[in-house]
Amino acid sequence: MNPNDVLITGIGLVSSLGEGVDAHWRALTADRPEAVTDDQRFAPYVIHPLPTIDWGLQIPKRGDQRQMETWQRLGTYAAGLALDDAAIKSDETLCATMDMVVAAGGGERDEAVDSLILEASTARNDRDVLLNEKLTTDLRPTLFLAQLSNLLAGNISIVHKVTGSSRTFMGEEGAGVSAVETAAARVRSGQSSHMLVGAAFQTEHHDMLLGYELAGYLHRGPWKPVWQRQGSEGGGVITGSGAAFLVLESRAHAEKRGRKPYAQLGPVFSERARRRKESLVDVIAGLVARSGLPQDRQELAISGASGAHAATAAEKSAFDAAPNVALRGLSGVVGHLKEAQFPFAVALAALAVHNRAGYPPFDADVEKGFAGDLDSVLATSVGYHQFEGVVRVLAAD
Repeated sequence: MNPNDVLITGIGLVSSLGEGVDAHWRALTADRPEAVTDDQRFAPYVIHPLPTIDWGLQIPKRGDQRQMETWQRLGTYAAGLALDDAAIKSDETLCATMDMVVAAGGGERDEAVDSLILEASTARNDRDVLLNEKLTTDLRPTLFLAQLSNLLAGNISIVHKVTGSSRTFMGEEGAGVSAVETAAARVRSGQSSHMLVGAAFQTEHHDMLLGYELAGYLHRGPWKPVWQRQGSEGGGVITGSGAAFLVLESRAHAEKRGRKPYAQLGPVFSERARRRKESLVDVIAGLVARSGLPQDRQELAISGASGAHAATAAEKSAFDAAPNVALRGLSGVVGHLKEAQFPFAVALAALAVHNRAGYPPFDADVEKGFAGDLDSVLATSVGYHQFEGVVRVLAAD
């Protein structure tokens, strides 16, 4: 054991399945875990919606709630759950010295203003002038500021008083991988003793779905498990709203305050394959090999596969060549969570290690049963467009 081992001591989760570690553990260890979906609001696209949330439980001031967009409230809420879970939120000294890494995208657009601009542009040719007029008369400066990605970290600092160093990464799934990788590296090197790391994604907004659909990535029609969307209409991705935050501590720091961890985080391995020139199957297999996948026993793997046809087929092929791996497709039960995909997979891996129990198949027609040892669980994220990441989550003792 090393005093700078990276331990997971707090987890905050929100998804269509509910909020908190207990709700997710109950939902995902049921005999047949069931996805919660909405196929009406954004038809022909299916989404995994947020549950009803009492924001005041983690964001007490109404003024703070009002100035945040939903994705910021969601991230701030999940961060509060993680801090509570780690018994840190009520300790002002620990919060003041806590470092933070957040993965975040851009904010939500004002759809009403977008519609006004498009409508006006059909009757005018001076569109440059039109845009300037709308920017100065219809677009609220506060809304524009709220779209800045680092506002999530700012709101966490304001609401939860986490005021150590702060970093924000952008870049979809890659941002989530880099956030966890960076936070863990800082703890492992002794630069930080305790870190808050995570992300949030709110899909219930037309412009969030538009970003996927412009490149043809969204699945169309009825919901299907993540491994069974090949050949279906559309691009295979079904999105979800959710957030995942982790508290990472050095072993020495956690032991000093008597905190029992969920699990230990191994090194994070990441790549950015040139998918048109390289074999993505080989890249994923290489990452898994570098993670130290055991060859003498079965291993559970929480896969962040998005459902995007090419990337998901490549991940499935890579793991089909490793018959000792039992995959669990995270996106099939909570949807694709973009920046939060990798932190969420790591959180579910940590819960399995902590409880010494695996998850039943999320897709009984495709996924294998698991009866192996729970000394470690693999967590993956293969971006729907780019970036790949893998980490083994280990028993802490």
